[in-house]
Amino acid sequence: MSTALASPWPTELKFSSAERVLTITFDDGSSFKLPAEYLRVESPSAEVQGHGASQKQTVAGKRDVGVSGIEPVGRYAVRIVFDDGHDTGLFSWAYLQQLGREHTTRWAEYERRLTAARLTRDT
Repeated sequence: MSTALASPWPTELKFSSAERVLTITFDDGSSFKLPAEYLRVESPSAEVQGHGASQKQTVAGKRDVGVSGIEPVGRYAVRIVFDDGHDTGLFSWAYLQQLGREHTTRWAEYERRLTAARLTRDT
C-alpha cells in the first residue's frame, strides 16, 4: 500500500462569465469559488511568481479581468487564458485547492502589497 498523500482530484470545474468566477469542487468534498481577478494576480507563472518568494510581482489593474478559455493540461492541471492575454500559468489541481483554502489570507496580503506600492485594482 502506498503511503503517498493522494492528490486532490476535481469532480467539477466551471466558469461563470457573468460572475467572472471559477467554481471548482474536489473529490474530498471541498469546493471553492475563485474570482478571475484572484486567479490572475496569483497565477503560478514566472511572470507573476518570479523565481522565488522575494521576486513575486504585484499585478495591479485587474479588477475587470475575465477568462477567455480554460484548457486541460494532461490530467494534472489547466491553463487559464485571461482576456488580458495572460496564458502562461499552469494551475495544477493542488494549486487551485491551495488557492481556495488560502483565499482570505492571500487576498488580504495582495491588497496590502497594492497599498504599499500605491497601486490599485482598477486599470
